Amino acid sequence: MTNQQLQQRKQAVIARGQGNLYPVYVQQAKNAEVWDVEGNRYIDFGTGIAVCNTGHAHPKVVAAAQAQLARFSHSCLMINPYAEAVELAERLTRLAPGSSAKKAIFVSTGAEAVENCIKIARAHTRRRGVIAFNGGFHGRTNLTMGLTGKVAPYKHLFGPFPADIYHVPFPMAAHGIRTEQALVALRNLFKVAIAPDDVAAIIIEPVQGEGGFYPAPPELLKALRQLCDQHGIVLIADEIQTGFGRTGKMFAMAHSGIEPDLITMAKGIAGGLPLAAVIGKSEIMDAPLPGGLGGTYGGSPVACAAALAVLDIIEQDNLCQQANVIGEAFAVRLTALQQDFPQRVAEVRQLGAMIAIEFMQNGDKEQPDAALTQQIIGKAAAHGLILLSCGFYGNVLRFLPPLTIEADVLQQGLDKLDVLLRSVLAA
Repeated sequence: MTNQQLQQRKQAVIARGQGNLYPVYVQQAKNAEVWDVEGNRYIDFGTGIAVCNTGHAHPKVVAAAQAQLARFSHSCLMINPYAEAVELAERLTRLAPGSSAKKAIFVSTGAEAVENCIKIARAHTRRRGVIAFNGGFHGRTNLTMGLTGKVAPYKHLFGPFPADIYHVPFPMAAHGIRTEQALVALRNLFKVAIAPDDVAAIIIEPVQGEGGFYPAPPELLKALRQLCDQHGIVLIADEIQTGFGRTGKMFAMAHSGIEPDLITMAKGIAGGLPLAAVIGKSEIMDAPLPGGLGGTYGGSPVACAAALAVLDIIEQDNLCQQANVIGEAFAVRLTALQQDFPQRVAEVRQLGAMIAIEFMQNGDKEQPDAALTQQIIGKAAAHGLILLSCGFYGNVLRFLPPLTIEADVLQQGLDKLDVLLRSVLAA
């Protein structure tokens, strides 16, 4: 069976809305390497969108999941609980930023985690409004699409969305949007659209994921914390893409020293198994009544067992520090490209192993080059690479390699990437 044959079969039976970036069908994967059904090898710089931080098929994750599957695969956490979920909640509440007493809930997807944060915040505050940021991505359910700050492709054709959702600018220094502008917009929002004492929550990604890997300035996070404390608003950190060592800390909020009230977790939590969580201050988490939170598959015992193995690997292999080593290796290569192609490369951004390169036209950052980004993506497979794009303007390449990537494989991948980018940029 070839990639082309499988792609034709997929297009015949799977809706076009669930498209695929590459017509490359995975047969096997190990750590940072992927092989397709035709035997072609790729170095994976996307890891399923930051899901396999501990690499594909890590032996300890596989062993933990297999052992749990042999004992039992499901009983529903809300009916007959199990020790794996309790232990995972204990460990995650200890690892979450801040010293406040915390509690957890488990669900299956990042969007579910975000939705439950809003439910919890509204139950705690008895308020209706939620404020999010332009360029933010929070999921594809109806509520989370409403929170997401970008229309195409996430919101187009899918409205109407829930009411009482408001957006303000997210600071992007490369595009002249400063922290003070975001805060002025927020203050204006309180005057013209919704009073602060009617706002349940403010949700923010400490580093915007789909929005382009723009980090939230520490001064913005500090100002939001002060504002939320002043007005009794719940501060939600969406750490779905930034968590589990990706940015050089277990969670990206630790870089700012700010403790959020609620944190969403998913993606890198369980080595590829579907699991997500909300961790938050105990008095806020306990606001909903029993039965108000949960779901049939939330906190799967197999996924919880895998997640416990992931936490062991991150600690034992010092993956937070390894994220910094990987990120610095990327930054050196990409900064050299920026110096050699100053008219095409607008900015290189890197926090741990969350790395981005942004493209422009004619040396003008206000002329984003999305076509160039797509050209690179289109040529990646031929160069033996799996790459992802992102960005408010669609002009950013993002790199999310496994934190366990071997040094020689990393260098091979960077060499391939350098050849690919230079060939396209010089054309």
